[in-house]
Amino acid sequence: MTKTPSTNNTQSTNTQGTTNARSLAHLNVLISGASVAGPALALNLLRYGARVTVVEKAPELRGGGFAVDFRGHVHRRVLTDMGIWDDIHARQTHMGRQTVVDADGSPKVDLPSEMMSGDVEIFRGELARIMYERTRDRVEYVFGDSIATLTDTGDGVDVTFEKGPARRFDLVVGADGLHSHTRRLAFGDESHYLRFFDHYVAGFEVPNHLGLDRTGRVYSEPGRAVVIANYDGDPERSHALLCFRSEQLSYDRRDLTAQKRILMERFAGMGWEVPAALKALEETDDLYFDAIAQIHVDRLTKGRVALLGDAGYGATMGGMGTGVAVVGSYVLAGELALAGGDHRTAFAAYEARITDFAKGCQKTSGNAGPFFAPPTERRIRSRDRMYRLLASRPLAAFFKKITVKAATAIKLPEYPA
Repeated sequence: MTKTPSTNNTQSTNTQGTTNARSLAHLNVLISGASVAGPALALNLLRYGARVTVVEKAPELRGGGFAVDFRGHVHRRVLTDMGIWDDIHARQTHMGRQTVVDADGSPKVDLPSEMMSGDVEIFRGELARIMYERTRDRVEYVFGDSIATLTDTGDGVDVTFEKGPARRFDLVVGADGLHSHTRRLAFGDESHYLRFFDHYVAGFEVPNHLGLDRTGRVYSEPGRAVVIANYDGDPERSHALLCFRSEQLSYDRRDLTAQKRILMERFAGMGWEVPAALKALEETDDLYFDAIAQIHVDRLTKGRVALLGDAGYGATMGGMGTGVAVVGSYVLAGELALAGGDHRTAFAAYEARITDFAKGCQKTSGNAGPFFAPPTERRIRSRDRMYRLLASRPLAAFFKKITVKAATAIKLPEYPA
């Protein structure tokens, strides 16, 4: 295992205040998941000298994914302290307006970029790559493996893996997403924590037949919607998002063919550019498909195991989940440093700071499904009228203020650099 250079385990004074921190060079931490939350925590823990291992079931770092955004001064402060604010700006999407259209493609209303894309927007895969590149020389990344069992002995956590040898860690953090395997092992079955919001969403790449250049089109019929957008200016490709209203479905999340079949059935006969999107769906081997749902746990920590990001407070879309995950990683690492590695003190402080903040951001995601796919023609017309109002300068500013308020509803200590 590649170790972080050691530092003395002594107190240091933060030049911005009186807050003290101690080196975490004695702390050996296992993080499950290398999407965004995992590398974010790894990067923050390295700031205090911890020894970090990240295990990821995928064979390599995952690229692509949806675009994610950051809003407000809290996000900016955290990303700046992590040293990646400039990197994110250098790789941002520069996404412009998205336009709601009729079946013939005629525009109905424009949605300004700041309404959909925040202060800065980047592909999830690009964000993960930035943090991975900053940590890979000092963090042990284990791809193609996952945790099999966890045994918290009180003074450590004994971990067995599906492929690798058993090992012992001081702490284990589940950063492995909405359907967290770590959460299931340590906290119980997913059914206790997942709240379904009556919609499903899918995403995949499609040819850029519309000639979009960092713009998007939104088309809705009752209970279903398709968004086609180009985020990076590539003249050859764009991205499709499909959203539909449904009862909760039973399907194998590893069965790509079954997921395609569901989407083909649900979007059959839909107008506009949907037939072309479904043709691209048939050919893709890189499909995201999941319920619009949230995770609500009673506790974010148990013994020496903690949950971070979507594993502890996830929302499929609309809940600023990436921003919350990155802020959560910053707080968790900072509290561990302030407590000198004492997980009991640090975990309690992490829960106290993050829980209400995460719940507040989750509240903004409850209407994500109806936002894209209203259930009736009347609701679609009502939504479009609301869009027109929100697109006006005064109400656009008000809408932005609401989202920024949720993203900044946390008071952060002056964690030392």
